[in-house]
Amino acid sequence: MVTIPISAPPRLDGQVAFVTGAAGGIGKEIVRAFVEQGATVIATDLAEANPFAGQAQVDYHRYDVTSDAETDAVISAVLAKHGRVDSLVLCAGAISNLSLADASDAEWEKMYRVNVMGAVNPLRRLYPVMVDQAFGKIVALGSIAAKIGGVQSGPAYVAAKSAVHGIMKWVAKSGAGKGVYANIVAPGPVETPMWDACTDRAPPSPHGSVPLGRYGQPEDIAQGILFLCSPQSNWITGTTLDINGGMLMD
Repeated sequence: MVTIPISAPPRLDGQVAFVTGAAGGIGKEIVRAFVEQGATVIATDLAEANPFAGQAQVDYHRYDVTSDAETDAVISAVLAKHGRVDSLVLCAGAISNLSLADASDAEWEKMYRVNVMGAVNPLRRLYPVMVDQAFGKIVALGSIAAKIGGVQSGPAYVAAKSAVHGIMKWVAKSGAGKGVYANIVAPGPVETPMWDACTDRAPPSPHGSVPLGRYGQPEDIAQGILFLCSPQSNWITGTTLDINGGMLMD
């Protein structure tokens, strides 16, 4: 049984963080937030060009999270170079707003492969590493859609994100006595290119669907993830941090 440390300030000096979906709107802010707190960040994405060129604390790898072979290759390379991974942030994802009648088998398969297996592939390889080192913090990007049945997203996306929520609860229970934490951040609508591509939403108002009167920004989500990966959250596991401007009040 690992002794769990008392919560402490948020610095991540000397730690290594592995981030999937790092070139996206939220992913870039996650990388920036971790670097500012002293971490070395393994930033991974499908982008061929390195979006973090010139940043000494960022080690970029092109990586398709749906590929077993690429998962093995990139994680082997990271461990050979850095020796450990302290934080795993599962940010890679895809969204669908197609209805139940309109979503094809291919659409369901895409949502499953990217959102579910895109989390499972790095998770099942890095979770044992964290158990062996008796420390690790894992945060998956879930969604308010998994808790309320969607905002403007369709059922394939809702189902995939619901699976991610369930997987992370299993990891939290399994890792609790081994020094491994697992939590979820569930955003509401966040203004990113991915969200903009699937919605024609009107601006929110305090009297409308978002009580705090604006949609989320990538920084809002990144700071929540940073909190869950930092020493500030040393007595938090198996939880869902809802960051949604008051759209869901538990």
